[in-house]
Amino acid sequence: MTTTTVSGSPAGADIRAAAGVNDSILAIGRILIALIFVSSGIEKFMDLGAAASAIDSKGLPYPNILAVLTAILETGGGLLIIVGWQTRLAALALAIFSAVAAYYFHDFWNQTGPQHTNNLIHFMKNVSIIGGLLMLCAVGAGRYSLNGPCINFSRIQHRPK
Repeated sequence: MTTTTVSGSPAGADIRAAAGVNDSILAIGRILIALIFVSSGIEKFMDLGAAASAIDSKGLPYPNILAVLTAILETGGGLLIIVGWQTRLAALALAIFSAVAAYYFHDFWNQTGPQHTNNLIHFMKNVSIIGGLLMLCAVGAGRYSLNGPCINFSRIQHRPK
């Protein structure tokens, strides 16, 4: 529900502007954070066997199914964020996925030497990505998205012929 101000402009736009939300920068940020998921998902689709082997090596059940679901989530969720459709839901799903992946696949606390350092870096990368995704959950996709006021298909009114 959008309320309007005395001037007739949507109050939501005034609040976003007052908060310093720049929709152009938000669109660029959405694309940049989503690229890592899209590229990783496509890579998994290209070699599902390797993805399943990695999942199996961690003792997780149904590695072949999880490999396909992971590829779908990463690619699909990333694309949803890029185009700005269901951005909050996609960002939340990818944040949860990133937390699970960090725990199972970057378990630096079980490693020593160079593996410890490498997995610590990847774990912290995932934590940073989760932070960016949670910010997207908070602010949404912005104007330059399929759900935004510039391209909102629900506002198109069909006229009877």
